[in-house]
Amino acid sequence: MQIDDPLVPASAEQRERLVLHVGPGVPNPLKLHASFRQPGWREIRFDISEANKPDIIGDMLDMHAVDSGSMDAVYSSHNLEHVYPHEVAIVLAEFLRVLRAGGHVLLTCPDLMATARAILDKGLTGTAYDSPSGPITPLDILYGFGKSLARGNHYMAHKTGFSVDSLQAAFLEAGFVRIECTAGRSFDLWIRAFKPRIIRTTAFATDQ
Repeated sequence: MQIDDPLVPASAEQRERLVLHVGPGVPNPLKLHASFRQPGWREIRFDISEANKPDIIGDMLDMHAVDSGSMDAVYSSHNLEHVYPHEVAIVLAEFLRVLRAGGHVLLTCPDLMATARAILDKGLTGTAYDSPSGPITPLDILYGFGKSLARGNHYMAHKTGFSVDSLQAAFLEAGFVRIECTAGRSFDLWIRAFKPRIIRTTAFATDQ
């Protein structure tokens, strides 16, 4: 997803902005979305595995090690599908909590509607696309990369999935605003959503 940077301050004196990279895996700067690889952004790596040498070790379901309102953005690539459907709201609530007012989430995950079409076209075990790890089948997209699971990486299993409509609805229910959700060029969904800014007046408070 090509995005504009909505958080660039008008002042020439820009403070450093923090992006929480959730589930980055092994260190690789190119895994961070290009919009955050710009001057003025600093990556904070948050991962469940100590072997990946994150800045913060933790689970998406309990991100207590990240202070509330401390991040300008959250970036998550192919993580949300690794929790059960009833846990999605917990993860999104944690994303919302750690963001500053007006901060945003940029997230990508598998597109199950595109996967369903691939199943009809290629079957469960036909090649949906080629990746650096080898051919990816519709079965891999549905349940997690089979070769990785066979090596004992059970945390890589997929436990839920989304369409454009269901992913957008989940973010709306979690309290995000200004939600943009699209299907990518392959088998990915992309969503960008913002934490509301609180506008206080003498009479009332409103979100925008």
